[in-house]
Amino acid sequence: MSVLRPRSLTWRLIGRLAGLQAVTLTLLILLIGAAAIGLLRAGLLIGEYEGSTLDTLREAITRDETGGLALRQTPELAALRAEHADLWFVIRDGEGHQLSEGAVPVQFAPIASSLDHVSEARLKWNAAEAMRPAGLVKWVDTPAGRIQILTGTYGELSMWRALESTPLLFLNMILPIVVLMTLATLVATPFVVRRAMNGLAQVAAQAERIDIDQRGVQLPLDKVPIEITPLVKAINAALDRLDKGYERHRRFLADAAHELRTPIAILSTRVASLEAGPEKTHLLEDATRLSVMAGQLLDLQRLDQRADTFGPVNLVAVARQVVLDLAPLAFAAGYEMSFEHEDETIVVTGDQTSLERALTNLVQNAVDHGRRRGTILIRVTAAGLIEVCDDGDGIAPDEREQIFEPFRRLQPGGRGAGLGLDLVQSIMRLHGGRIEVDQAPSGGACMRMVFPKVQPS
Repeated sequence: MSVLRPRSLTWRLIGRLAGLQAVTLTLLILLIGAAAIGLLRAGLLIGEYEGSTLDTLREAITRDETGGLALRQTPELAALRAEHADLWFVIRDGEGHQLSEGAVPVQFAPIASSLDHVSEARLKWNAAEAMRPAGLVKWVDTPAGRIQILTGTYGELSMWRALESTPLLFLNMILPIVVLMTLATLVATPFVVRRAMNGLAQVAAQAERIDIDQRGVQLPLDKVPIEITPLVKAINAALDRLDKGYERHRRFLADAAHELRTPIAILSTRVASLEAGPEKTHLLEDATRLSVMAGQLLDLQRLDQRADTFGPVNLVAVARQVVLDLAPLAFAAGYEMSFEHEDETIVVTGDQTSLERALTNLVQNAVDHGRRRGTILIRVTAAGLIEVCDDGDGIAPDEREQIFEPFRRLQPGGRGAGLGLDLVQSIMRLHGGRIEVDQAPSGGACMRMVFPKVQPS
C-alpha cells in the first residue's frame, strides 16, 4: 500500500481532514497576527500597561564587577528615562545589594523601607479607584538572578513587546487546540466514516450472495451514501445486463438441445441398423455421446429453473439402469462391466433424470478413455458414493483439477467437446455434492460422485 496514496477511504479522509484543519488554523493564526500588527501600528492596541516599566528594568538589570546591581542602558530604558523625568525605582536582591533612582513618592516611602516584609503589591493613591496602580512591588527572575523591584507604572505596551508574546500564546493556547483537534479527528473520523459507510457494508454483504444460481439480484440503494449511489446503480445495471445475457445464452442452449434430440435419435436408429463391426461401434459411441450431452443440457436448464423438483432417489436403481443402458456399448468396445452395491436401497435427495445423465457421462468417459481393455466397475456404497473405475492409464494428480474445466481435453485431438465432466460437476453442485478423481487399484481412473447426505432406509 502506498503511503502517499492510501487505499483505505477512512485514513484518506482522516489525512485530508487533518490537513484541512492544519491549513485552516495556520491561516487563522496568520490572519489574527496580521490584524494584530495592523492594529498595533495604528495605535489601537497600544494602551496602558502597568508592567511596562517593571519589564524594562528587569531586562536592563545586570551585575557589576563587584557583584553589585547595575543597569544596562538598553534602548527601552533610554526611551523611558527620556519620556519620564520623574522616573523612580528601587531594585534589590536577597543578598542586600540595592539600586535606586529618582525620588520615591512620599506615600510609598514606608513601603520602600519595608521591602523585606513585602513580596508583591499593587500600590494606588486611592484604593477605590479602578485606574491602574501608581506603583508595583514584585520579585522577578532576571539575568542577574532573582530581584525585587519597586517602581512606578510608566510607559505603555509596545508593539514589539506584544509580538514577543505571540510564541507564548501559540504554545499555551493555540498548540493545545491543534493537538486536541488532531486527536479528535483521529478518534472520531473512523467512527463517523463507519457509520456513514454502514450502507456500503450491507451492499457488500448482498454482493457476496450473488451467484450464477441466484440471478436477478440487485444491490440495495436505500442506505448508500449519495456519493456512492452512481457506482451502485452502475453495478446494478451491469448485473441486469449479465442476467439478460445469461438468459439469452440459456435459451440458446435449451433450443439447441431440443433441436438436436430428433436428428440424434434418427442417427442412432440408422447406426443400429448397420452391420456389426468396428465402425458401427465407433458410430454408436459418438451418437450416445451426443445424446448424453443434449440430455444433460436440458437437465441443467430444467434444474436451473426449478430446484423444487428434487425428491428421493435410489442411487442403486440409478446405477443399475445406467449399467443396463450402456453395457452393450461397453461390451462392443471390448470391456467387461461389473456392478457392485452395498445395499439394495441407498436413498438421497435429488433429481433422478439428471443423476442418470451424470453417471451415464462418467461411464461413457470410461469407455472413451479406458484403452478398450479390462473392466469398467460401477460401485454404490452405503455412505452415498457412486464410483466409476476403469483399467486405463489413469489421470495424473496435477491434471485432476483441469479435467473439469469446460472445453478442456487432456489429449489434443481426442474425442468429445470437453464439456462432459464440467456438466457432471455442475449437476453434483446442484445436488450439494461434488465429483472427485482418484486412482483405481489397477492404476486406472476412478471417478467418484459424493452426495452430502443419505436418507435413512
